[in-house]
Amino acid sequence: MLRYPFSRVQARRSPDVDVTSIGSSAGAAQLEVVATFEHQVTGITVTPDNRFFVNFPRWTEDAPVSVAELLPDGSLRPYPDEEWNSWRNARRDDMTPNDHWVCVQSVVADPHGDSLWVIDPGAPAQAQVVPDAPKLVKIDLASDQVVQNIAFDETIAPQGSYLNDIRLSPDRKTAYLTDSGAHGAIVVVDLETGTARRVLDGHPSTQIDTTVQVKSDGKPLLMTDGRGVVFSSDGIALSPDGGHLYWQAVKGKTIYRVPTPALLDPQASDDAVGQQVEKVVEHGPADGLHIDAQGRLYITAVEDNAVSILEDGEVRPWAQAPDFRWPDTLAEGPDGTMYVTDSRIPDMSWFDPDQPIALPTRLLKFRKPA
Repeated sequence: MLRYPFSRVQARRSPDVDVTSIGSSAGAAQLEVVATFEHQVTGITVTPDNRFFVNFPRWTEDAPVSVAELLPDGSLRPYPDEEWNSWRNARRDDMTPNDHWVCVQSVVADPHGDSLWVIDPGAPAQAQVVPDAPKLVKIDLASDQVVQNIAFDETIAPQGSYLNDIRLSPDRKTAYLTDSGAHGAIVVVDLETGTARRVLDGHPSTQIDTTVQVKSDGKPLLMTDGRGVVFSSDGIALSPDGGHLYWQAVKGKTIYRVPTPALLDPQASDDAVGQQVEKVVEHGPADGLHIDAQGRLYITAVEDNAVSILEDGEVRPWAQAPDFRWPDTLAEGPDGTMYVTDSRIPDMSWFDPDQPIALPTRLLKFRKPA
């Protein structure tokens, strides 16, 4: 097994080793650093038997590894193997994009603990979609082998798309994905047949909110060419019973939801599905979402350097610290510990040309409310 030099551990995950605290705002849960990386991380997921998986998208650099298992000693194991991680942007004409990681955005473990699902939108730098690259891949965690590879053609992942995050139905028959690209949508995937449909494509709930300007440190977050953040439907969550799907655009202020039976009806028109979309709450720009078994909705409040909680109709900051830079993806461990990546999007060279291309990021943890 290779030990990649770009991964260095801040602290081990074993309970007998103290982790480093980055502090917290008044009244907020303590944030503790679990691991640090020398490249930009987005996804984190934890299996029921406490295996950790992370991913590194090719946004500003040709990442040396895309999907990895974070081992207890802090090393990264390319997952499922080195071959899947061997794609290089300069060699893309020499390698088949359908069976290599091109630009992985999200990793999610099946709650039953037998598989890992990986979303590859296939669009390095969130630009052109590489033909045959967009896919949803299932890896068997017992054998560490790919057992299903669902390819998405241009009807599901057109140019300008960026498949972002995923949730699995309790019966494991359906996957729900967000598209945070130029035209937001929800993608519904039948995991038994491998067929997929774009739903709510162009619906206001999946698009950017033109009245919102995403800020960082109290100032508009602008690229070097003057453009602002334009990510559409991004964060996604599923109620514990699988009855409602929730999502939000990053450039937005509203969390929406829809009954999943509306999404599962292939005969329903987008207008019919759209009529069942409900506003849940307005709060501000957000990236990742997560619902725990108690029905609490966790929201990565990117402007507030916080993870907030929606409970009993009220949104309140829960885990917050001044240097908690763009909390991204949320995951829950088997003991209820919450994990979150801070992908430091405001510090990217897209927005600040003085920043390094390889941007150090972290995996952190915090406790849930009692």
